[in-house]
Amino acid sequence: MSSPIYASLNVPVVASFPSSTAFQWSADGQACFLTKTALYIMTPEHGLNFEASTSIKAVPDREKEAGVQPLGWYRTLIQFDRAVEYLWPEQAQDWSAIALGSVDIALWAIAMSPSNISPRAGCIVAALSSSMDLTLWTAGRNGIKGEWIKICDVTPLLLEHFSEEINTVRALKSQVISIKWSQQADFGLTPAPLDNGSLLVAGTRAGALLLLRYRDSSVELIEAVSVSKQWVVCIGISSWAVVGPGKCDAYIAYATDDGIVGVIKIRQTLETTPATSPFGLNLSIKVTIEGFPYEICTPDQRPCSALEWVEVPGSLILVYHKVGVVHLWRSPHSTDSWSGRRTLSIVRQPTAAGTSPFHPLSGIHYIRRRDALMICLFDGSFHVVHNVSSDPSWTPSDPDDAISTQKLSATARSIFTRVEPGAVDAELENRISAMTSYDGSATVTWVHEASRPADFSYKHDAKHTSIFLVARMWDDTDDEALLQDLTNVLQNSRFSSGLSPPHLLRSIFFHLHPRKLNELHPRVLDILRPNSDSDHTASISIAPWTGELIPEMRREFRESLARHLYGWDVMLSLRMRLALADFAWKASEDAEKRDMCGAIAQTLLNIISHRVLRTIMRHLAATMHCLKSNDVPFVLRMVVQSLLPGSPSDLTSEGEHLSSVLQTVVPADSEVFMGLNEACPACKAEVLLQDITAAVCPRGHTWLRCSITTFILATPRVRTCVGCSRKAFLPLSRRDPATTANWLPEAGRGWVVEELLEAVNRCLFCGNSFVSVL
Repeated sequence: MSSPIYASLNVPVVASFPSSTAFQWSADGQACFLTKTALYIMTPEHGLNFEASTSIKAVPDREKEAGVQPLGWYRTLIQFDRAVEYLWPEQAQDWSAIALGSVDIALWAIAMSPSNISPRAGCIVAALSSSMDLTLWTAGRNGIKGEWIKICDVTPLLLEHFSEEINTVRALKSQVISIKWSQQADFGLTPAPLDNGSLLVAGTRAGALLLLRYRDSSVELIEAVSVSKQWVVCIGISSWAVVGPGKCDAYIAYATDDGIVGVIKIRQTLETTPATSPFGLNLSIKVTIEGFPYEICTPDQRPCSALEWVEVPGSLILVYHKVGVVHLWRSPHSTDSWSGRRTLSIVRQPTAAGTSPFHPLSGIHYIRRRDALMICLFDGSFHVVHNVSSDPSWTPSDPDDAISTQKLSATARSIFTRVEPGAVDAELENRISAMTSYDGSATVTWVHEASRPADFSYKHDAKHTSIFLVARMWDDTDDEALLQDLTNVLQNSRFSSGLSPPHLLRSIFFHLHPRKLNELHPRVLDILRPNSDSDHTASISIAPWTGELIPEMRREFRESLARHLYGWDVMLSLRMRLALADFAWKASEDAEKRDMCGAIAQTLLNIISHRVLRTIMRHLAATMHCLKSNDVPFVLRMVVQSLLPGSPSDLTSEGEHLSSVLQTVVPADSEVFMGLNEACPACKAEVLLQDITAAVCPRGHTWLRCSITTFILATPRVRTCVGCSRKAFLPLSRRDPATTANWLPEAGRGWVVEELLEAVNRCLFCGNSFVSVL
């Protein structure tokens, strides 16, 4: 089948207003699309090892007959049908500050943050309602199937910030009507700092761009840049480019309601401040506006509905849409094959009676492999700009190109006909409200609702039903391209990008279905096999801390641990290789292939374990003079772990040296040295530390060990990795001392274990997020 459908799920809600940002992939690999009153968060099941029986799968019956493997999803949502907590008429009585969207509140727009910035190291969703109410949300205990919670109301903070202004100006400066979250800033440092360098940019009715940053569980207004006297209705932000040590630049494109499109350049510079201890890397980020706004398009009273930056080799291209027209702009100073502005008028595709080139845009995606720009309109038609970097036009270089405008529009209509339950005629439109690419190429996902524009009868909200769909639009089965993509993602991914392994590997997991994986099995394993690069952890050098154990030192110790455990690109690559090796093991068709995958997975697991262990031991060696007696059992565990069979000789030597240094601080005959072995929680028999994953007592009782500390897990206060199912203790910051006892074992109640559990908030082995029940 040329256009297989992998998912077709009914969504009984009113669709959102069409927008190029109504469907986005989060940096944690979750598909997020807008409806009128809720944000749906869909997580594909491939690559995860989490309650597979509860995933949702649905495809048309004819797809099942054709042997199409349905794609499973986990679903949750953020509901927004709530009363407004403040009224704009109470803030200002002027007509310019009126907010008609408060009459029937709907969800206007969302912006997704990079990963690793929420309290649980995930993404944050900025949500903007029709009442211009800006709020921030993040996952609670379970970001895949559980509740997402509101963590900040931004609008009251803005009202307070502009409290010195007169009422009307204060209201207009606080009324946000467009939002966009930048990518994580890359300052070119290794290991990458975990400080949040991304910016949430908000456009206001006062014609300003507000640069906001989420930091330490709060939002701060970094800069307010006035760019117009009109409303800022649309924003687009390019990726950050390193321009020097600790410096990076990005471009913010903005559009106003009178038709102006402009660009400003911003720079972020890292500045260091003295640290309390050798662990510290105290950084602050300075934001500066470089020059003045540059107008690309003069006022023409035609507001822009979409702004998107496209990265082509060596330059950036800004794509923006106005009714019936697509514009592409490249800096006039560019030395590439074209510069300035190109204008392409959209041509109607007669796939249904009501199609028109003047419909709103509902999705845009640049296909890098083909240097083509795929655009979707609300009427369900697709339009393709070819040769974006060299000579953009609607005409493909090859007349038989599979992704011409006519072919994709016809394919989209065909898919719509196959998923609709009733008869489809020319009067029935497939109104696509949100579209994006699933795999960066031929597989597309969208949300559509069947509609008859000629039928003017009222249809109340309860009767609206949309369809969430994933389908392949053209045949792009190219094994060499797939293997090259796999190589690129493993070799070139950077932790500083703010993208998690599930996002980076989504396309790979999707295309390496069991049949394809078994065809390419030896070549895939050759790519996954770790190379012989030197151990980067051997270069970690931390001067000993000889001061007292103070809160500032503990904070810097925790941040240093997190920076070295996660901030190295090589560790990100190793974790992705392990996730793929486990994935291949499950999909392998026979025992021999599973054994080959298992051998590579075990090698990767050993490398990751040893590098994590060395990182922890280097930090312990630097804290030796402020260790307490209840820290010693954990230090001894790390020493014993370094002596287990299979450990590298240099790691074993470090463990022996750490043990000898420890004996100079704590006498060898001290009772704390006797607390290395644990007691079986069931029968109290002694359990030796012989395996870091499981513990077995002499009577056969088997217990899992914490994947962070190696202590026996005998409490429900644990978190589980959604990728590999490894478990670990919850950090004690989740505990209410007044109602909950300390769940850590007696031998693990030192400050070192506490800070280590706080520092680790993603799986140390596969890089996925944790979920918990309590």
